[in-house]
Amino acid sequence: MLDTYNIVSVSGGKDSTALLLLALERGASNLVAVFADTGHEHPATYEYIEYLSEQVYPIRTVRADFRQEFERRREFLRSERCKWPEEDRERALALLQPTGVPFLDLCMLKGRFPSAHAQFCTRELKLKPVYEHIYRPLLEQQPLPRVVSWIGVRRQESRRRAKLPEWEAEIGDIEGGPGLFYYRPLLDWTVEDVFAMLKKHGVKPNPLYLQGMRRVGCMPCIHANKQEIREIARRWPEHIERIAEWERLVSGVARKEGSATFFYVAEPDGEIHYRTHGIKTVVEWAKTGRGGTQYELFAFDPEAPACSSTYGLCE
Repeated sequence: MLDTYNIVSVSGGKDSTALLLLALERGASNLVAVFADTGHEHPATYEYIEYLSEQVYPIRTVRADFRQEFERRREFLRSERCKWPEEDRERALALLQPTGVPFLDLCMLKGRFPSAHAQFCTRELKLKPVYEHIYRPLLEQQPLPRVVSWIGVRRQESRRRAKLPEWEAEIGDIEGGPGLFYYRPLLDWTVEDVFAMLKKHGVKPNPLYLQGMRRVGCMPCIHANKQEIREIARRWPEHIERIAEWERLVSGVARKEGSATFFYVAEPDGEIHYRTHGIKTVVEWAKTGRGGTQYELFAFDPEAPACSSTYGLCE
């Protein structure tokens, strides 16, 4: 009899939580729930993953490990193949040590932060670790089992996702038999459907959704909007300070010293440097109104409301 394994990646967000609950509702066989820890999450998300693991279903945590990549990078900087000026090489070598924080380590290896045009974070910090720890061992089994990857994307989210099929084969035949398959059962769901699924099972949402966050993966995400950046700076200024320190570290190992900023600078007014274009400058911009030149009178009240939700969860 063919073994079937069902894999659900859980981020701590609303969609992946609803996806896990749906898999349990449907009695998915050999269910594996996995959380890819980027080291760049809010403490509330880590607590929420623990809550889900205890109250809903055990969740396995995996992390990317870049220690070997650091050694290879250091070897390159010492070699004749590296054409950097000697001073820049010595600067980078002095800082290029793994921190054990996957997101920061990856950025130090790249000498930059991810952006919409170079979103290497998802691939390196989530997809690869989950594949190596979960999918690869299953796909190396003999005989090959049927492995179904449940993906919690919705058409409502973007034009690209609106075109995705419900089922897709990476290896094998969708109609039956062994292989690796992608399953997207939430494609036609709305945000309301997602939160209704959590409510149906008595599962509370990630508390960050009640504190002004539109998304909860990474703190902050490189795609955070103006309102989210403002809210993060107001509620959790320590995360802004952490990112500022990361900008300093990544800039120190970049080929052009000082050039690494957490948020992509589309139209720089002069030379890009983290001190002038970094996270703290972005926070000041987030306090302004449309046009980014004048501060809004009520946009940055230092006293955060007890509950603030993009999704109407405070009502």
